[in-house]
Amino acid sequence: MFRTPQRVLTGGLALLFLFPLVWASLASVSPQAGTAQTDGWGLGNYETLADYQAGIGQYLLNSTLVSVMTVLFTLTVSLLGGYAFAMFTFPGRDALFLVTLAILMVPYATLLIPLYVLLNELGLQNSLVGLSLVLTMFQLPFATFMMRISFESVPKELPESALVDGCGSLRALLYILVPAVKPGLITVGLFAFLAAWNDFITPLVLISDSEKLPLPLAVANMRQQVMGIVDFGATEAGVVVLAFPCIVLFLILQRHYVRGFMSGALKG
Repeated sequence: MFRTPQRVLTGGLALLFLFPLVWASLASVSPQAGTAQTDGWGLGNYETLADYQAGIGQYLLNSTLVSVMTVLFTLTVSLLGGYAFAMFTFPGRDALFLVTLAILMVPYATLLIPLYVLLNELGLQNSLVGLSLVLTMFQLPFATFMMRISFESVPKELPESALVDGCGSLRALLYILVPAVKPGLITVGLFAFLAAWNDFITPLVLISDSEKLPLPLAVANMRQQVMGIVDFGATEAGVVVLAFPCIVLFLILQRHYVRGFMSGALKG
């Protein structure tokens, strides 16, 4: 009886958050004036999206490559950084960790122009690798924080017993600790993927080649038709395509995602 109001509230919030996606899905296949789908329900707007400039396949590939590289870079660096901050004591450890977290207070848009100049000097400007490195940098403070509290939630006896049995620090990390902090890794990876997949400003500044654009930029460019008329049908189709991988990943990984946040909450 006492859980009924909670269920009503959570159900109402779910409907509220689902409404924009349902509306976009219906709008992408419904007949609208000024779109490719003017007569009856169909997939005309998706055909417009598929045939835009280099094609949706190329833009999806660009977004996928950037997102996968960002996830791999973020997981690798944050795993090692969180392991070091949690398991080792060295001079200046806490100060260095605070400096890492302080990056979160810097508006990332203010860093894009210096990073643009730096990437240009390194020959990585207008490249998917350079874009992935920049997106990784923006993810590292939160990712390192998550991995540190994930490692700190693991009982100290677990790595100590592995070291007593002859495992080195790296072997103990890979074979003992990584399985123990898997929820934290999944949380970090999911956040990195969502940030890289949906980011708009960073590729807008760093990518100038139209064939290297990720999907969010391609959808934004496709909105404008002749005489400044917005193609809402194709735009909604692009929104649905953008949202679909994020929803699928979240539904598959939600159990681990919640466990990752709970481990940090219990530690706090």
